[in-house]
Amino acid sequence: MTNQATPLVGYDVFATDRALTEAVARHLPAELREEAAAELSGLGRSCGSAQVQEWAAQAEGEPPVLRSHDRYGHRVDQVDFHPAWHRLLGKGVAAGLTAAWSRPGGHVRRAAAFLLWTQVEAGTTCPLSMTHAAVPALRTDPALAAEWEPRLTSTVYDREARPAHLKAGVLFGMGMTEKQGGSDVRANTTAARPLAEAGTYELTGHKWFCSAPMSDGFLVLAQAPGGLTCFLVPRVLADGGRNVFLIQRLKDKLGNRSNASAEVEFAGTWARRVGEEGRGVRTIIGMVAATRLDCVLGSAGLMRQAVAQAAHHTAYREAFGRKLIDQPLMRNVLADLAVESEAATTLGLRLAAAQDAAEAGDERERALLRLAVPAAKYWVTKRCAPLAVEAAECLGGNGYVEESGMPRLVRESPLNSIWEGAGNVQALDVLRALTREPAALDAYLTEVGGARGADRRLDAAIRDLLTDLADLSHAEARARRLAERLALVLQGALLVRYAPPEVADAFCAGRLGGDGGAAFGTLPATLDLASVVERARPVA
Repeated sequence: MTNQATPLVGYDVFATDRALTEAVARHLPAELREEAAAELSGLGRSCGSAQVQEWAAQAEGEPPVLRSHDRYGHRVDQVDFHPAWHRLLGKGVAAGLTAAWSRPGGHVRRAAAFLLWTQVEAGTTCPLSMTHAAVPALRTDPALAAEWEPRLTSTVYDREARPAHLKAGVLFGMGMTEKQGGSDVRANTTAARPLAEAGTYELTGHKWFCSAPMSDGFLVLAQAPGGLTCFLVPRVLADGGRNVFLIQRLKDKLGNRSNASAEVEFAGTWARRVGEEGRGVRTIIGMVAATRLDCVLGSAGLMRQAVAQAAHHTAYREAFGRKLIDQPLMRNVLADLAVESEAATTLGLRLAAAQDAAEAGDERERALLRLAVPAAKYWVTKRCAPLAVEAAECLGGNGYVEESGMPRLVRESPLNSIWEGAGNVQALDVLRALTREPAALDAYLTEVGGARGADRRLDAAIRDLLTDLADLSHAEARARRLAERLALVLQGALLVRYAPPEVADAFCAGRLGGDGGAAFGTLPATLDLASVVERARPVA
């Protein structure tokens, strides 16, 4: 057998990702860097191992199955997973993917780990993300947070269905959207009737999308007497009895097939109120922000794996007497993909660092997140699908075959753009931040201002952006364009400040300077593309 690439296996996914390793070192205090690098490198070796990659293929290849009743006709509402799913989910929990809130530099460290883990099997990242994101919502009720947060941030995976107080670790899901409302959660019709015990309710209604239905608890929205309210719904009650949580069916999805997404019904379901009545959106908004950042990180992870596979394949494959990676046109494609991937990684880790700073009380960083997260979620997630398709094309026919792993990346690539509010929702949220929260724009301009004067194309893009922001007439129709420009300018500023000159030069030329085409592989030939590609290769 000649002229075939070897499988990309048995490598350290963290240590071979220069953009990620540099970002972690940049955003962590000096005293945490060595420990974090060792921890992430250990996870990176697991991600690159043949065993974990086999588990990922098994979990994807044998999706979960709903078992609604047992052999005697009793309702059980059980979702059965392939054993590989539980192995992967256990590794993700043990790696601290739900533990960001409980340690110094936790968000940066978790963001890097999340980006690594997405490259292995993105389905398990859904319950990991939901569990992580539940913490800020529960913190609106100090008593609930004291009870649940230690379990949510645990590194112990306990898959058994039993009362949460008997478990060392728990996972959370979420149910917000309904058939008639979708993203318009204020149109929800699920009703919450107060019970005799203060703070407890009975829910009646449905959820059209319920993430991770075998979790230990769920945050859901329902209409209480005082308006739309957030509730905690445990799967198993404190006395060991099953809560009424009727799984009607599992969604048959394009990708993310290892993960169960369900339609569920509530019929006298016990729930505990989180926050005040009528403040459901405000209560759950912290969870939404955290999951949107995970969408950015997840897309960055998928992009990185796609680029790694493309660069690895072309370094081995020959055509017309030369390695593909050495041919000018393929090099242009690879460099363009690599720049997109590095821009996504750099932005995602910067936002994670802002989260750490905001948790420590930095209000400017909190304001930056308010504008930068929806802009990044809008743009980075939209770039994932075309990048994955182009990277698969680099493998030729091999990239269209399931065994290559590329089809799984392609199927997964649109998810983060749709999940947690699709493009229009993000663009309109950007517009709300611009018009209602001036501190958010001030923080953003301070951030990009740190790179002014370093690149003429970036400077021109900042000026054009300021012109756009000066006149917000017809802003709703232009909201997508504003979100795109905000994300691109921020990515450009970060790369100019932190990336090697050849990467920043390629980004500014292709994304800000008008010297790139609409497709990948159209960067100016005068750039140092060979250095950009070499930086992206997954070589220790």
